[in-house]
Amino acid sequence: MVKVLIVDDAIFMRQMLAKILKDEGIEVCGEAANAFEAVEKYKLLKPDLVTMDIVMPMMEKLDGIGAVKEIMDFDPKANLLIVSVMGQENLINKAMEAGAKDFIFKPFKPGRVIQAVRDVLKNSEGR
Repeated sequence: MVKVLIVDDAIFMRQMLAKILKDEGIEVCGEAANAFEAVEKYKLLKPDLVTMDIVMPMMEKLDGIGAVKEIMDFDPKANLLIVSVMGQENLINKAMEAGAKDFIFKPFKPGRVIQAVRDVLKNSEGR
C-alpha cells in the first residue's frame, strides 16, 4: 500500500487531504505541522510520497522550500507533491527546481489530488 506523509501547518488542511487520500485507499502514515517536523518524519517513516505545503511559519530556521531541499538531499528519489495557493508561483518554481515532482492548489479538488498522487508515483516507478 502507498504511504503518504501530509505536511501542512493548518490541521484542517491536513484533515481534508487525509480524507481525500483515505477515501481512495491510500495510507496516511503521518502528518507534520511544520518544515522541521516534515524532515524528521520523512527520515523516520520513509513514505512513498509527501504532500508539502510550502507556505508555513518558519521553525528552526527551516521553511517549506528548505524542507524540500533537505528531504531531497536525504533521499534524491523522494516524491514531493507541493501544496500551495494561487499566487505563489515563485515558491512553486523554487520547490520544483529543488526536486518536487508536481503541485496542487488549495482549495483542493479531490480528483486533482488523486490524479497528481498517481502521476507522481507512476513517474517515479522507473527510477
